[in-house]
Amino acid sequence: MGDDGAARNHLHNNQVFDLSIDVLPQGGTKCYDDDGRLKRSGTVWTASAHIITAVIGSGVLSLAWATAQLGWIAGPIVMILFSFVTYYTSTLLAACYRSGDPVNGKRNYTYMDAVRSNLGGFKVKICGWVQYLNLFGVAIGYTIASSISMMAIKRSNCFHASGGKNPCHMNSNPYMIAFGIVEIIFSQIPDFDQLWWLSIVAAVMSFTYSTIGLGLGIAKVAETGKIRGSLTGISVGTVTQTQKIWRSFQALGDIAFAYSYSLILIEIQDTLKAPPSESKTMKKATLISVGVTTLFYMLCGCMGYAAFGDLSPGNLLTGFGFYNPFWLLDIANAAIVIHLVGAYQVYCQPLFAFIEKSATERFPDSEFITKDIKIPIPGFRPYNLNLFRLVWRTIFVIITTLISMLLPFFNDIVGLLGALGFWPLTVYFPVEMYISQKKIPKWSTRWVCLQILSIACLFITIAAAAGSIAGVVLDLKSFKPFATVY
Repeated sequence: MGDDGAARNHLHNNQVFDLSIDVLPQGGTKCYDDDGRLKRSGTVWTASAHIITAVIGSGVLSLAWATAQLGWIAGPIVMILFSFVTYYTSTLLAACYRSGDPVNGKRNYTYMDAVRSNLGGFKVKICGWVQYLNLFGVAIGYTIASSISMMAIKRSNCFHASGGKNPCHMNSNPYMIAFGIVEIIFSQIPDFDQLWWLSIVAAVMSFTYSTIGLGLGIAKVAETGKIRGSLTGISVGTVTQTQKIWRSFQALGDIAFAYSYSLILIEIQDTLKAPPSESKTMKKATLISVGVTTLFYMLCGCMGYAAFGDLSPGNLLTGFGFYNPFWLLDIANAAIVIHLVGAYQVYCQPLFAFIEKSATERFPDSEFITKDIKIPIPGFRPYNLNLFRLVWRTIFVIITTLISMLLPFFNDIVGLLGALGFWPLTVYFPVEMYISQKKIPKWSTRWVCLQILSIACLFITIAAAAGSIAGVVLDLKSFKPFATVY
């Protein structure tokens, strides 16, 4: 999952109300769509590009490790299965963009809107909680990933300078704190996630480090002249039988994390022009983008595994399978850090907005929450300082940084996040909304097939979560809080 919301900046550009219209033009006009918003201009290709930039991100780094746990047979098969489920449930979700009639029905602008209009009631609250918990988890995952990449730059330079004699062990905490300080500053910038250039930077960065990882894997295989790994994955002996089972489960979570983008699918669909109907265009875009992503993931996961076999590192660019060319590794890790600094904000913005809106509704008379203090900045518009925003966002970043310092295990956290987000957001809600939207009768063949898919994915989620938690427990046994040295 990459710069999911980083794709949102383009998306917001199409969501501007023009208040000069007194009556919303039904059916739309030359300049406006049927909901009174500016004419949407998105096509299959812009939607595909948005999805690809949203999906390919830091999840790609753990795919070689995931493939190593599963082996040459199960690894690629699991990736193809995940891509099929992602594609199929995305087409179900795309059908829920409009409520009622697929051509003229009421539009839903976000995932939550779709859940609200198709399911309503208590399920909206559950969806909200899962979504916000997921965003909170992503903030922790990104803090860990960026600190590991910052350390990797320092270590590779130190290792290069000492000619490989110094193991260059170092503590990760200063880097996490530095990342936290940067995020505290950025979190105070209003509408940071809507800066038009953020999406472009994020896309360039994620392709940079993904391609370097892939290139280094290919180069390593070419250099050694042999393809490593086995048909069944990491051998028992390197790890115990129990560990092999847990790690295979965790690998499922890692792969699920790499594919998760359902949260922003509706927002991408909201940029598409009609006719043809948005859901038709979106189905084509999903097929193209999931196909391209799966090919890229297969290459990254399989080339990484072919290069390192059982020893494939948890994070391809920082696990020190590669030492040279050290400058290329530095570029890749710098790209990860730049990407994650922006992606952290984009992910946290919906959570920030939700808490701030709730606080304003609950305490409308509190000056601490509602009052903006204007601070003049020479040459710029005055900055609106809101005390509640300042305090709450700073506390949020401090909490995510502290948890990252207590649990700095990239792979386990990524596996857990993938597991938690996969079944509810990628499978359960799209399936339930589709059943409600199309009024599929209970116990009909189609209803039973959709429920079987949902239950099967629930079992995958439970297994992946259990494997990731087992990984965290195992890592904690040999871990001293705040004293981790890599």
